[in-house]
Amino acid sequence: MSVNTVHSPGSIAPANDGLISITVLGSTGTIGVNTLDVIGRHPQRYRVAALTAHHDVDRLYQQCVEHKPSYAVMNDAQSADELRQRVRGAELEIEVLAGPAGLEQVAGAPDTQCVMAAIVGAAGLLPTIAAARAGKRVLLANKEALVMAGRVFMRQVYESHAQLLPIDSEHNAVFQCLPKSSCTIGVPTGGLAAAGVERIVLTASGGPFRTMPLAALRDATPAQACAHPNWRMGRKISVDSATMMNKGLEVIEACWLFDCRPEQVSVVLHPQSVVHSMVTFVDGSVLAQMGHPDMRTPIAHALAWPTRIASGARPLDLVDVARLEFFALEPGRYPCLRMAYEALRAGGTATAVLNAANEVAVQSFLDERIRFTDIPRVIEHTLEHVASSEADSLEAILAADRTARAAAFEYVASILAPI
Repeated sequence: MSVNTVHSPGSIAPANDGLISITVLGSTGTIGVNTLDVIGRHPQRYRVAALTAHHDVDRLYQQCVEHKPSYAVMNDAQSADELRQRVRGAELEIEVLAGPAGLEQVAGAPDTQCVMAAIVGAAGLLPTIAAARAGKRVLLANKEALVMAGRVFMRQVYESHAQLLPIDSEHNAVFQCLPKSSCTIGVPTGGLAAAGVERIVLTASGGPFRTMPLAALRDATPAQACAHPNWRMGRKISVDSATMMNKGLEVIEACWLFDCRPEQVSVVLHPQSVVHSMVTFVDGSVLAQMGHPDMRTPIAHALAWPTRIASGARPLDLVDVARLEFFALEPGRYPCLRMAYEALRAGGTATAVLNAANEVAVQSFLDERIRFTDIPRVIEHTLEHVASSEADSLEAILAADRTARAAAFEYVASILAPI
């Protein structure tokens, strides 16, 4: 997984007005809303440069009224026109843009110093790369930049001297536990061994179906899958948590972020979601980062790094928690995690194929076109029928993504049955 090392990120120099300018890609989603909550707590430190949304005009308009960005971007022209009319009616000086070109424009805009990359799915890949290409501090909540295009993305970060900080609670936890004296973007110089690290341990809640009988999973509903016991998340990532694909994607991300091999990253079930991940060292020490399951904690950490700011999350009271439990994964319960490891070891575009098939399968489940247990079937079928190739260019990665989606859609059509 190794790429050239990247310069260690330091404090961001504020703009002429003394404020750090933030663009939030995907501002109406869970991560985006939490990011704006943290920013709003520190008006003397941050200002919002741009906000973007897929189709939620109402929420983006309200965010524009509150935060007054210079730019707002909607996914399609019709939504952009509606937002533009409302912005003009409110006499707000905000330029409204539309589509992928608008996303890439605000991600790389000269007056933006920091970009929160929180667009869910493959749609977030190109604007996230645009932010890295422009040398921004990239707060990475979009998994696809690394899952689909790890080598291409990390090379772009290095060549542009961008700063990369992880937002996923698991990777942010690992980042906090690693020794910083020898790190570049959280990656120990010379690999994990040079820092005395033996293993990265990602914790997983197990999702809402951790104890459900396997035979009952066939009839699990989207509402049940989205009812996460600990975290409040979007529908897609909630289903990924239920299948454990979310953890599989995180294993892939960890290998790129921390320059490690698949066998150096393990997953353990931790139902309380208090320990967000751990790092084990060769001397027998284990460092863990703990906190309430609140995404504002990693967001605040990455926004202010290497300093600390208040996030709004309540302090952790271990006496109140009282018990921390850890369990091994039950074989056969989470086939998506196994397939993620297999795709990672296969290399090339296999992880892009995995991601595309998963997005198709999850959306088909949310649309009630397939059963919960069909999700891994769609992914496995797609991996078996779409050959992996070299992932050495963005064009090759996007081509693999398109081919995989077509194959997954075709397979979904073949297994359609009344739910």
